[in-house]
Amino acid sequence: MTDDIAQRWDRRTFLKGTGTVAAGAALGSWLLPGSTLAAKPKVGGTLVHLVQPEVPTLATFLSTSIPVSQAGTRAYAGLLEYNFDLSPKPSLAQSWTVTDQGRTVTFKLRPGVKFHDGKPLTSADVQFSIMEVLKKFHPRAANSFKEVEKIETPDPQTAVFRLNKPAPYMMMVLSGFETPIVPKHLFEGTDIKNSKYANEPVGAGPFKFVEWKRGQYIRFDRFGDYFKSGQPYLERVVVRSIADTATRSAVLEKGEVHLAGFGAVPYSDVIQLAKLPHITVTKKGYESSSPIVQIDFNTRKAPFDNKKVRQAVAYALERKYIIDKIWFGFGRVATGPINSNFKASGLYTRDVKNYEVANGLEIANRLLDEAGFKRNASGVRFEVTHDVTPYGEEWQRFGEYVKQRLDQLGIKVTLRYEDVATWLRRVYTEYDFQFTSNWLQTFPDPVIGVHRMHHSASIRKGTVFVNNTGWSSPKTDELMDKAAIEPDAAKRAKLYKEFQQIVVEECAITYIHELEFPTIYNNKYVEIIDSALGVLGNFDQAYLKS
Repeated sequence: MTDDIAQRWDRRTFLKGTGTVAAGAALGSWLLPGSTLAAKPKVGGTLVHLVQPEVPTLATFLSTSIPVSQAGTRAYAGLLEYNFDLSPKPSLAQSWTVTDQGRTVTFKLRPGVKFHDGKPLTSADVQFSIMEVLKKFHPRAANSFKEVEKIETPDPQTAVFRLNKPAPYMMMVLSGFETPIVPKHLFEGTDIKNSKYANEPVGAGPFKFVEWKRGQYIRFDRFGDYFKSGQPYLERVVVRSIADTATRSAVLEKGEVHLAGFGAVPYSDVIQLAKLPHITVTKKGYESSSPIVQIDFNTRKAPFDNKKVRQAVAYALERKYIIDKIWFGFGRVATGPINSNFKASGLYTRDVKNYEVANGLEIANRLLDEAGFKRNASGVRFEVTHDVTPYGEEWQRFGEYVKQRLDQLGIKVTLRYEDVATWLRRVYTEYDFQFTSNWLQTFPDPVIGVHRMHHSASIRKGTVFVNNTGWSSPKTDELMDKAAIEPDAAKRAKLYKEFQQIVVEECAITYIHELEFPTIYNNKYVEIIDSALGVLGNFDQAYLKS
């Protein structure tokens, strides 16, 4: 690995000769991941994974920040993994049974699994990880494992989950990304939130943490005692972060970086990279994510403690324009908290208040007048600060658009752009914000990804990517609680329809678009995107072509 990976390239050279290419047209020629004629994989090769913005920590048991997850997941294993169709497949658990009408789930663990320090992984580690670490500190686990009353460990290879009520959604969150199993012998009796293993992870995943050179790279090497015989095939995975956007595109073009996802590369450049013979671009690997771009209002503070002000902003923003002009067509207009990917299950509805209307500014001005915010002599109603989520160039342009659009309403906006750690602390610990752009994954079931944004129980100061708006209601809490355990699909859909109608009306969050991420990789690497988790997977099947 050379230091010139971060050298600056001339963006004009990279984009030279490019014309306007419609995203939809470009997509038609993009390849899908996978290999059908590849030779038998051999051990060897270093995969350089571009993660942006810079990784703040490797503690995936504490943070679900996408940079954290992309980097840290290499080191951990979960009970299950998932195919592209979201069906589960064995990982640490070689088999599982569901009994007692869904209230007992028994996992049989693989024998002989080792952590990176050589100690055995047993059912005691599973019990400790879920009950003492994840349920207490992980942003989503409080919902994911809400019904898990206890985990019994009758022998080292058996973990029996005892649930108060059936929770079928729990079976969707057992990957190494969402539910990393950590070593009890290293964590028990320690301060979990300040563990030394946050940035020196010890797991049972395919790659063992070696070193972290801050501002340069994070290195993981092949774990020779990985529980899948002969795997992983890659000798090393290196995580890099590069601040300059032009350089990120250029190093992929040159082959100095081999993989990038989750918007690490500007969308305009993705279309051009897709034309190169050594590059593959795919939208596969986000099946488990269903991300939605949104704006979160802090309802604890004026002026966004007023529903009419929140709705005014929602009406003012042109979602289709944002998708086409800022995200280059990579998205669909969002109508509420549940992604339209859930249409097939009946959980999604369009029958909600519609803010995407032609006369949005007119309605917004009227609402602001009704709320008592009249324009002063300079035409200004009030001033606010918009915190821009620090996840790349598109978000900065989105912030600029919000500022320009709200200026037409007489709302003077100051943009604030900070690093990931500072933004997370401001928004989720200090609640020192007025409104912020954001995007959250809604995952394969609303219980996992949606409840955390709206439920009263998810107002958890210091926990990231949960309810930061401060808004909740007994009615919506009741609807979510009932839907979580409702086995009848039609009844469950009815509960979620009413839930969506209420939260869209209340507008503590305004939903902008359902984000479609591209993943870019060098096609000399095979089986990189091998599951519904995509770049959040563990790369244990990836290999370098001979």
